[in-house]
Amino acid sequence: MACKIRSLSFLVLYLVLLSAAVEAARELKGRSVLNVRAALAVARGEAAEKKFVTREDETLAALSLPLVHRDTVLSTNASFEQRLKQRLQRDAARVAAISARVELAVNGLSTSDLKPQGTATEVASLADFSSPVVSGVSQGSGEYFTRVGVGSPAKEQLVVLDTGSDIVWIQCEPCSDCYSQSDPIFNPAMSSTYNGLKCDANQCQKLDVSGCSRSGTCIYQVNYGDGSYTIGSFATDTITLGKTPVQNVAIGCGHDNEGLFVGAAGLLGLGGGSLSFPSQLPDSDAKIFSYCLVDRDSGSSSTLQFGREAVPRGAVIAPLLKNSRMDTFYYVSLSGISVGGNMLSIPQSVFQLDTSGNGGIIVDSGTAVTRLQTKAYDAMRDAFVAGTKDLPSASGVSLFDTCYDLSNRDSVSVPTVAFHFPSGGSLSLPPKNYLVPVDTAGTFCFAFAPVSSSLSIIGNIQQQGIRVSYDPANNQVGFAVNKC
Repeated sequence: MACKIRSLSFLVLYLVLLSAAVEAARELKGRSVLNVRAALAVARGEAAEKKFVTREDETLAALSLPLVHRDTVLSTNASFEQRLKQRLQRDAARVAAISARVELAVNGLSTSDLKPQGTATEVASLADFSSPVVSGVSQGSGEYFTRVGVGSPAKEQLVVLDTGSDIVWIQCEPCSDCYSQSDPIFNPAMSSTYNGLKCDANQCQKLDVSGCSRSGTCIYQVNYGDGSYTIGSFATDTITLGKTPVQNVAIGCGHDNEGLFVGAAGLLGLGGGSLSFPSQLPDSDAKIFSYCLVDRDSGSSSTLQFGREAVPRGAVIAPLLKNSRMDTFYYVSLSGISVGGNMLSIPQSVFQLDTSGNGGIIVDSGTAVTRLQTKAYDAMRDAFVAGTKDLPSASGVSLFDTCYDLSNRDSVSVPTVAFHFPSGGSLSLPPKNYLVPVDTAGTFCFAFAPVSSSLSIIGNIQQQGIRVSYDPANNQVGFAVNKC
């Protein structure tokens, strides 16, 4: 009898322990661990840095380029907190500009309607380019840089990577007004493959804002949301990726540029429009590209790749959508968001791109913080707060309203945040991509923000350490964690 009682006691104890183990496993499911110490080491500049390799580096693939955050190549004595403040200022201007462009497109207008007052006469002749511009973002808006060769022989130029615009352009001599850049300003007269486009050329006709010089060559103008713009000759020349030359690429040779991209020579437009760099590549496989955005404070580099091999195996695939009013931006179809393994109750209409071009969600390399419609953001934040009740809270910082004091923690367990796609796949974000340090003392904030417009944006903080691939021919965007 005593043996039966002992056996029953052991059974009860076993069931209790099993229940506790199941409950612990259930709690762990939908959770991720943030390495607080490692994140602060990066913020404090204590992490090991890697050099920014040049495009001639032998280890790079034929259609692969090194890619770094702007703070790696632009020397600054600013503190981490100052750099963050500047980054968020640039970000606010970027989001406002994107929203304005979409609103214009939905209303049947183009960026030509943003042409600065008084430029009609300037566009008539290269000799008249002297329009002063004061940028609203003095720190510059480019976030990730790479180097390409321009002309023949190739002259290395540092350019901004931008999936939110199409035109490829660099500063050129002679300069009516050029800002300071890290490389020598490109001289088209020294390139044997430089050819100015005629005004009736197909590429010239596709420009939103164009004009004719007195000699009959095409003049381009690109306007940006903060009031800055670039004006110059529209031409074709050779762009070299690594050691692979791409001939007859339509580029802007800017003679009047101010304010936007301090330090960089210009911009490599990777948008979905017909004048973007990928769109001008010779075959459908070459038009496929991917990038991995390195940690903004790490000082390390990753790559921008072109070609079929740019899409890594195992990537989570999301449908790529087309906005009939604007072909530049890459819209993805999102079926939902989960926090802690639980799907949020967000109406599908919040993520949908309608037939008029309103709404939807884009993937953008130049926006830092992911913006979601207020309804979606509130649901996400509230679910995250509910799953972090054990963490000490801190006051909000800038656009971040949910922050924590983790100064006494080496690591913390937080709810996993995941994007879900109609394909059935899901992208679980690494915790360092959504709980980020905002100072070097240990204050961390939930790195999402609400937006009043109908457009949502997946920003580059959430893309860090994830290889993002774009395959316009097959209408797909891929996400692969730890494939850098």
